[in-house]
Amino acid sequence: MIKLRYSKRLFKRSSSPKQAAACGGDGNVAAGAGEIEWEVRPGGMLVQKRDGRGGEEAITVRVSTGFSCWHDVSIGATSTFGELKVVLSMVTGLEPREQRLLFRGKEREDTDHLHMVGVRDKDKVLLLEDPALKDMKLRALAAQVVQSPCQPFIRV
Repeated sequence: MIKLRYSKRLFKRSSSPKQAAACGGDGNVAAGAGEIEWEVRPGGMLVQKRDGRGGEEAITVRVSTGFSCWHDVSIGATSTFGELKVVLSMVTGLEPREQRLLFRGKEREDTDHLHMVGVRDKDKVLLLEDPALKDMKLRALAAQVVQSPCQPFIRV
């Protein structure tokens, strides 16, 4: 975190004292301590620090896994899609490498940050199971069934 102090001289108004009093102040831009806190975002941009829980906002993302199934997940606004996959793995049981996350019609990489892509509070993200890994699982399961000896059919 970087703290910068600014001088009243830099932000002094060129108006007369009567106009400044009418505006409700003595020419100062900020009536606080005169100190601005800055933070560096993951994209490398230097911005004024946000107010929130511990400097990071928590957003709720609705993750749809099917037509009528969804999960509401609370996660930091500056988190990545990879971190979202880890949280979803605890909820859905799918490993992060088996998940594909789509936002606004595009599949997002694990390194993409939520806030940089435009994910906001109560936005919807689509979760799909990776079809290539799903196919590999089915083939492995079929190979196990073929290799195992047949059990005799017993009527009870």
